[in-house]
Amino acid sequence: MASYQVLNTASYRIDEIYLYSWDQWGEAQAKRYIQGLFDCIEKIAKREVLWKVIPAEYEVSGYYTHYEKHFVYWRELSDGSVGIATILHQSMSIGDRLLEDL
Repeated sequence: MASYQVLNTASYRIDEIYLYSWDQWGEAQAKRYIQGLFDCIEKIAKREVLWKVIPAEYEVSGYYTHYEKHFVYWRELSDGSVGIATILHQSMSIGDRLLEDL
């Protein structure tokens, strides 16, 4: 297993995603979506997905990738592991949220 940490803000966002998904589509779909999200995080940590640099216009450093309806944002930590910083829905105002979360 590749090394990663889900940081506090990302953990909170995962909880939000799970609860919203459960409320909208039921427990089974919520579990599938979250499992898929963690599969994506594992691929990030293994460097099996492209590490796209967050554009300079957002004034934060880090990387991102797209998973289903969300963007996953992370930084490489000093020990070389991946720190999952936040997970934002594609319809959110990304710039404002990145400044708050990162």
